[in-house]
Amino acid sequence: MKEIEKIDKDYVLHTYARNYVNFKKGKNATLYDDTNKDYIDFTSGIGVVSVGHGNQRVAQRIFEQVSNLTHTSNLYAIEPQALLAKKIKELSSYDVRTFFANSGAEANEAAIKIARTYGEQNFEKKRYKIITLENSFHGRTITTVKATGQSSFHQSKFAPYPEGFSFNAIDDIYNSIDDETVAVMIELVQGEGGVYPFPKDKIEELAKFLKANKILLIIDEVQTGVYRTGEFLASNLYDIEPDIITLAKGLGGGVPIGAVLTIHKDIWGAGDHGSTFGGNYLVTSAGLEVLDILENYKDSGKLDETIIYFTKKLDELYEKNRDIFLAHVGLGLMRGLRVKDADTLASLIKIAFEEGVMVLKSGNNTLRFLPVLTIFKSEIDEGFVRLQAAIDKIKA
Repeated sequence: MKEIEKIDKDYVLHTYARNYVNFKKGKNATLYDDTNKDYIDFTSGIGVVSVGHGNQRVAQRIFEQVSNLTHTSNLYAIEPQALLAKKIKELSSYDVRTFFANSGAEANEAAIKIARTYGEQNFEKKRYKIITLENSFHGRTITTVKATGQSSFHQSKFAPYPEGFSFNAIDDIYNSIDDETVAVMIELVQGEGGVYPFPKDKIEELAKFLKANKILLIIDEVQTGVYRTGEFLASNLYDIEPDIITLAKGLGGGVPIGAVLTIHKDIWGAGDHGSTFGGNYLVTSAGLEVLDILENYKDSGKLDETIIYFTKKLDELYEKNRDIFLAHVGLGLMRGLRVKDADTLASLIKIAFEEGVMVLKSGNNTLRFLPVLTIFKSEIDEGFVRLQAAIDKIKA
């Protein structure tokens, strides 16, 4: 591992605070390093490996696809891309068409471009401004960074930023809208902003107001989508019809894919947007297999059973350690524990890793859990045993 660490430090840009471990294989929610030490993964690659590490069905689907075709470009019809778009429409329950990209940030960029196209086509004076929420996160490109509602991301080294973005508390959105506002972009559960689910009544009230005023509602489901909150979309838990929805992370089960869905199905024509790699044979074949696995997992009742069991174990951990934890938050398998202070949170993540369980930070004080959706009960049990051991060491 020391050799890999040196090579990494010598040749890879230092944009990550690495934890230097060399993972060699994985099975469902368990990872193994080069010493064969096992780790229970409550992170799933930050919500990406939705159907588990080393999933044989996805691996076989990818193998079969790349053995024939990996990429031809979007100048030609791509069968798995068309089938994946059809499947997304069916599962979403919304009448949408889909554009495929390579990441959540790219999907959000496309959503912004759709909104600004709408703003030019539907108003006498072009509308282009987009309002987001405090503590939101929408990506790392220059535009999606500016759309992110956290000032700490708006570093001067990257300036100047594109114009037309502002962020507010949800109740302040109404007073922030002007005659140049075209859309409001929100996460229904803020992933990077503290695992904060917004109340149903506030979202439904906002959606109704925006619809009445011909302002678009964009729902960023990069992290919440693909059954992470228990339904295919977190939007399905609310009585709303978003104009635009973005997906990524869990859709490919580990391969890079992004998607933007919109009810404005004819807003673009040929040449208005594009992507070299977006929606190619490899990623859309993987996406089809992931959705087939998860649709059946949901329909069988197993996903709901897993959510109930994981939530129960998390509640037990919370109740046992109220001196460290302040609250249990989240939806589905997107969960968080508020920690009493930032130092305790940092120590807990570090010691938990040493104990062989992987967890994440969200916001300033939240321990975040994004487990593999297909996680076994035995993996849940072992993960919480190890997490309690880490907590005991902190208390000692």
